[in-house]
Amino acid sequence: MPGEDSCLASPVPRHKEGTRNAMNAISSKHLNAHIDCTVRKGNDLRLTCLGACYLATHAAIVVAQPLPLIEEVTVTATLMEEAMPPVSVSVLNGRDRAQRGGVHLDDLVTLLANVSSSSGASRSRFIQIRGIGERSQFVEPLNPSIGILLDGVDLSGLGGTLTLFDLEQVEVLRGPQGTLMGANALAGVIAMQSTSPEQRNTTFSAGAETDGGYRLGMKIGGPTSENTSARLALQRYTSDGFTTNQWLNRNDTNARDELTARGAARWQLNEHLFETALYYTRVNNGYDAFSLDNTRHTLSDEPGEDDLTLKAARIKWQGPIGPYQSWLQLSHADTESPYSYDPDWSFVGIAPGWEYQSFDEYRRDRTMTSLEWRVQPLSGGRTAWILGTFLRHQRETLTRDYSYLPGPFSSKIETDTGAIFAEVNRAFTDTLSGFIGARLERRESHYRDSAAVNTPFDHDYWTGRTGLTWSYQRGQQTYLTLSRGARAGGANASLLASIEALPDLDQNRVSGFSIFDEETLISLEWGWQGFWPGINLQSRLAIFAMERDDQQVRGSVVIPRNDGSTAFIDYTDNAAAGHHRGLEWEARWQPNEEWHWQLNLGILDAQFDEYVSATGENLSGREQPQSPSWQYSLGARWDIHPLAAVQLELAGSDRYFFSDRHEVANDEIHQLNASISGGRGRWQWTLWGRNLTDRDTYTRGFGTFGNDPRKQYTVEPYRQYGEPRVVGVTIRYELFEGHQ
Repeated sequence: MPGEDSCLASPVPRHKEGTRNAMNAISSKHLNAHIDCTVRKGNDLRLTCLGACYLATHAAIVVAQPLPLIEEVTVTATLMEEAMPPVSVSVLNGRDRAQRGGVHLDDLVTLLANVSSSSGASRSRFIQIRGIGERSQFVEPLNPSIGILLDGVDLSGLGGTLTLFDLEQVEVLRGPQGTLMGANALAGVIAMQSTSPEQRNTTFSAGAETDGGYRLGMKIGGPTSENTSARLALQRYTSDGFTTNQWLNRNDTNARDELTARGAARWQLNEHLFETALYYTRVNNGYDAFSLDNTRHTLSDEPGEDDLTLKAARIKWQGPIGPYQSWLQLSHADTESPYSYDPDWSFVGIAPGWEYQSFDEYRRDRTMTSLEWRVQPLSGGRTAWILGTFLRHQRETLTRDYSYLPGPFSSKIETDTGAIFAEVNRAFTDTLSGFIGARLERRESHYRDSAAVNTPFDHDYWTGRTGLTWSYQRGQQTYLTLSRGARAGGANASLLASIEALPDLDQNRVSGFSIFDEETLISLEWGWQGFWPGINLQSRLAIFAMERDDQQVRGSVVIPRNDGSTAFIDYTDNAAAGHHRGLEWEARWQPNEEWHWQLNLGILDAQFDEYVSATGENLSGREQPQSPSWQYSLGARWDIHPLAAVQLELAGSDRYFFSDRHEVANDEIHQLNASISGGRGRWQWTLWGRNLTDRDTYTRGFGTFGNDPRKQYTVEPYRQYGEPRVVGVTIRYELFEGHQ
């Protein structure tokens, strides 16, 4: 079958030595299906779902005829590379991207169970896992709940804008991954892995899609000598967007212009590996997404921008030191992300006497330098361990220019982080093993701004996990994991910048909210995973229960000033406790040479246990935002001919709230995706379509204000539209036939 392969991490038998890093991995070149099943608390379907999954899987084993073994893949995002990590994990790669015409992270990962996205700009920057994650960012420095890595380079908070071009695989680890990433991985980790320089290919690609979309790409890589290799990847993507500005008579005010460039070189010297890589991303997108009429037609006279410039580099060494294997990586990332929009969403003259005119612009710059070192024994045995240290310096500056500010507001926060971490795995018997890992982390931060605020604050964090795994049959395993995650605390920049302008009495009222503390999470997860090579069936099941304490939530205060004006101030507070419980199940099945089935099902119960908002509203028992109670995708691929294939995919999710501050919700949605792919010789092509029924989708919602002067600013809901129907074609040419 032409095209790039897709894979799902799958279990294989544990080696008798008991080391998870020595285990083989399982992929799914011929099995192209996901099943993610999440149990909602109190849902009558949970036992039925579990029983059906288990019985159907085992019944198939009895009646099916053996087929050839499927390929193997390793999960690399865990501390120890392993095929069957005791965590709910999904792995996606090139075929998934090609069949959906995917360009960005949200094009793929949101098809997985308990993974969603939201937009605070033109592109869906923010990812949520199991209902946990950021939804937007304005003044405050953002402490992420989900870690995003590109080849080990920390791009948390930015990864949603990065392209998927020339990625070998994307790994999504659900649940706290504190041992790996500390206080940046409360909900999980998304790890993107670029194609290895050792992979030999020279490929040119071109594509076109609706709404004026075009893409051009080039990939060149492979050995340059006996012990060296190099790779270069370039892609340009442009689109007019899917918004029409009726006032300006333009259809490109939400246009996209994105450039991705990556280069890497590798040198193998005996048992020592040296690797260096450079990354450059330039995003120059328009931002004109809000409509007074709740349509895809806008009326703004000052469209904004949503840009990003990323420059990053890394140097890695890996090799033995005596009886130990050592790994050292130095990385640096510099990002500039201008963001602006038209807050009035309208033009001068739309409603004389009622209208207002404003423009809001944010310019955020961030630099991050990290050094990480790991060491583990070379030899096997029943005990495996890994020890590491981590250092990072981060500086983030912000300049805001807003029509109603007397002048630009600027802030700077610098943070130094140091951590030590370790994990030990012990095989008690040939089938039973246990593990324990922990990470101690200290952050020292200093916040300054143009409002004369100068605030240092320090935090200490500890995270980790422990559990048991039981390989009860060949290729089948069950595990039980207890883990603790944390989300870093910080400073409320907008509140600190405004406090000086408040009356003395009200200063005392809000001064206690200047600093917010860390949020913690305890997670208990049971999982089962199996692989049956005789029938080309893989399955993974995970049931989890997570409890959040000191949950960070958005609050706001409205305070009258002495001059009769009103101050509206947003801030972050440790005001809530909540729970997230569910089940995830994924599977791939190839019953014969022609058919490949996939199913992805999720059910989630996420609620506030205790939460009284800043306005006094009791939200205890309310569903958490960005937490659809169920998600699914059902797909099948038919290999009609060795040179052609057809894939259909139906995906959907339940309604969910956009925010905990209002009742505006995303509707229940069902979408149809499809692709037809083929090839001959050096040529490959894919005709693809997303949201073929052209169902309206939304990426953001508002419900606490009115913004239409024609209606005298009556409070009403507003929604930001997501992607409509998109159809495109991609053509790839391999310069050297047979090279992959």
